[in-house]
Amino acid sequence: MTDTTWLDWPFFDERHAAFARELDAWCEANLSSIDHSDTDQACRDLVRALGDAGWLTVAVPSGPGGAWGGRWPEIDSRAVCIVRETLARHDGLADFAFAMQGLGSGAISIAGSDDLRMRYLPRVARGDAIAAFALSEPNAGSDVAAMSCEATLEGDHYVINGEKTWISNGGIADFYCVFVRTGEAPGARGISAFVVDADTPGLTIAERIDVIAPHPLARLKFENCRIPVSQRLGDAGQGFKIAMMTLDIFRASVAAAALGFARRALEEGTARAKSRPMFGQTLADLQLTQAALGDMATDIDASALLTYRAAWMRDVQKQRTTREAAMAKMTATESAQRVIDRALQMFGGQGVVSGEPVEKLYREIRALRIYEGATEVQKLIIARELLKNSP
Repeated sequence: MTDTTWLDWPFFDERHAAFARELDAWCEANLSSIDHSDTDQACRDLVRALGDAGWLTVAVPSGPGGAWGGRWPEIDSRAVCIVRETLARHDGLADFAFAMQGLGSGAISIAGSDDLRMRYLPRVARGDAIAAFALSEPNAGSDVAAMSCEATLEGDHYVINGEKTWISNGGIADFYCVFVRTGEAPGARGISAFVVDADTPGLTIAERIDVIAPHPLARLKFENCRIPVSQRLGDAGQGFKIAMMTLDIFRASVAAAALGFARRALEEGTARAKSRPMFGQTLADLQLTQAALGDMATDIDASALLTYRAAWMRDVQKQRTTREAAMAKMTATESAQRVIDRALQMFGGQGVVSGEPVEKLYREIRALRIYEGATEVQKLIIARELLKNSP
């Protein structure tokens, strides 16, 4: 039985608890029917299912009169975290499909013109269009300001040349929010953001990338890719700021996904420990096992408190949560790695059999310690914020 007592914490409104239980019941009834043998198709099916059921409306704002398709006037960080935690506990690929709809369109929600918001956000919310966030490059991952993919203004169009890599949904996305150097100033101040449709001439999928937890991932190549100035998000030179604002919104949700993986691992490990015979008793009767379970449960609660504090501060106190989201992301992903590793250990050899729930969780969690800012980067962010605000 999944622990839901955290829904009674003061971080949540009454609507959040009802929302979480409704989503959990939907996951139980629907996710097991999605065929994962073809990862690309599974993602398309999951986006469609999440859209049809209305869960993707959480990933975008509603806009004036509900025109943008979202459930609430602003993106509710607590609801986004609840969705990601719940989906991750049931199916890592379902969490990925939801997360990329939000992250991939987040820059449009933040800085898009009315026309761009109207053209893209309702399709994202319905699951009619798959979104992607194209920031990283071969030599510009953690150091975003080092990007070299560039766009040159020619009349009423920009011409993009260069590459992006490690792009989630690469190869299946209908559009990409792309961040490129436009040269208004050195470093981060000379980056702009654009929406580029997948069928735009000059944009090609240079390589599909296979990773240990399968999901669509690709390297993109831009060769004289012409896009109208109207596809730019915000003003020229604001791209870095828009990217960081987008990541600030969704970084705490990465922690929530790690929480979902960790909770599932604790469930699996506890059930295994109680049922596995060991030295005339069960594995759960051994003090070493009980100590491990105690550590696992404490790690999960500590991560949950940090995660939902960050989301609550953004939603209710309307504060910037750069430091708090970084703390949550770092703690939850690192803790989940430990929790899952201990759960797998309780299964013994069975734990490394391909397809076992704990084996899949072991592969799923590893990437979360890297993407949307590696653990080492989160430490730097926390320290920078601390130093900036100290007397």
